[in-house]
Amino acid sequence: MRLQLCVLKSYYEEPVISELVSRYGLTVNITSARLQPDTQDDGWFDLDLWGRTKQLYSSLSYLEKLGLPIWLDLFSVYSDR
Repeated sequence: MRLQLCVLKSYYEEPVISELVSRYGLTVNITSARLQPDTQDDGWFDLDLWGRTKQLYSSLSYLEKLGLPIWLDLFSVYSDR
Protein backbone atom coordinates (compact mmCIF):
# COMPACT_ATOMS: atom_id res chain seq x y z
CA MET A 1 0.00 0.00 0.00
CA ARG A 2 1.23 3.48 -0.82
CA LEU A 3 0.32 6.50 1.19
CA GLN A 4 1.35 10.02 1.98
CA LEU A 5 1.60 10.76 5.69
CA CYS A 6 1.77 14.13 7.37
CA VAL A 7 3.63 14.01 10.69
CA LEU A 8 2.51 17.07 12.58
CA LYS A 9 5.26 19.10 14.21
CA SER A 10 3.86 18.17 17.63
CA TYR A 11 4.85 14.53 16.84
CA TYR A 12 8.44 15.23 15.74
CA GLU A 13 9.83 13.63 18.90
CA GLU A 14 7.56 10.56 18.60
CA PRO A 15 8.64 7.39 16.73
CA VAL A 16 5.54 7.36 14.52
CA ILE A 17 7.02 5.53 11.52
CA SER A 18 9.09 3.08 13.58
CA GLU A 19 5.90 2.12 15.45
CA LEU A 20 4.51 0.86 12.13
CA VAL A 21 7.38 -1.62 12.08
CA SER A 22 7.71 -2.56 15.75
CA ARG A 23 4.07 -2.54 16.83
CA TYR A 24 2.31 -3.63 13.63
CA GLY A 25 5.02 -5.73 11.97
CA LEU A 26 4.95 -3.84 8.68
CA THR A 27 7.77 -3.41 6.23
CA VAL A 28 8.10 0.31 5.54
CA ASN A 29 9.93 1.99 2.68
CA ILE A 30 10.21 5.78 2.84
CA THR A 31 10.23 6.82 -0.81
CA SER A 32 10.26 10.57 -0.14
CA ALA A 33 10.45 12.83 2.90
CA ARG A 34 10.09 16.54 3.50
CA LEU A 35 11.01 17.39 7.09
CA GLN A 36 12.35 20.78 8.06
CA PRO A 37 15.19 20.74 10.62
CA ASP A 38 13.85 23.79 12.45
CA THR A 39 10.53 22.00 13.28
CA GLN A 40 8.49 25.00 12.17
CA ASP A 41 6.45 22.99 9.68
CA ASP A 42 4.82 19.59 9.55
CA GLY A 43 6.74 16.73 7.91
CA TRP A 44 5.53 14.86 4.85
CA PHE A 45 6.45 11.27 4.02
CA ASP A 46 5.65 9.12 1.02
CA LEU A 47 5.54 5.53 2.28
CA ASP A 48 5.22 2.07 0.78
CA LEU A 49 3.83 -0.33 3.38
CA TRP A 50 3.85 -4.13 3.15
CA GLY A 51 2.07 -6.50 5.49
CA ARG A 52 -1.01 -8.60 5.97
CA THR A 53 -4.38 -6.94 5.53
CA LYS A 54 -5.10 -6.94 9.28
CA GLN A 55 -1.70 -5.35 10.02
CA LEU A 56 -2.31 -2.63 7.43
CA TYR A 57 -5.79 -1.81 8.76
CA SER A 58 -4.53 -1.74 12.36
CA SER A 59 -1.69 0.59 11.44
CA LEU A 60 -4.05 2.95 9.61
CA SER A 61 -6.28 2.98 12.67
CA TYR A 62 -3.24 3.88 14.81
CA LEU A 63 -2.35 6.81 12.53
CA GLU A 64 -5.97 7.95 12.52
CA LYS A 65 -6.10 7.87 16.35
CA LEU A 66 -3.05 10.15 16.40
CA GLY A 67 -4.97 12.56 14.16
CA LEU A 68 -2.34 12.50 11.43
CA PRO A 69 -3.48 13.38 7.88
CA ILE A 70 -3.16 10.42 5.50
CA TRP A 71 -3.67 10.25 1.75
CA LEU A 72 -3.96 6.71 0.40
CA ASP A 73 -2.93 5.84 -3.12
CA LEU A 74 -6.07 3.85 -3.89
CA PHE A 75 -4.56 2.50 -7.11
CA SER A 76 -1.92 0.70 -4.99
CA VAL A 77 -4.66 -0.73 -2.74
CA TYR A 78 -6.86 -2.12 -5.51
CA SER A 79 -4.32 -3.08 -8.17
CA ASP A 80 -2.74 -6.52 -8.62
CA ARG A 81 0.85 -5.25 -8.61
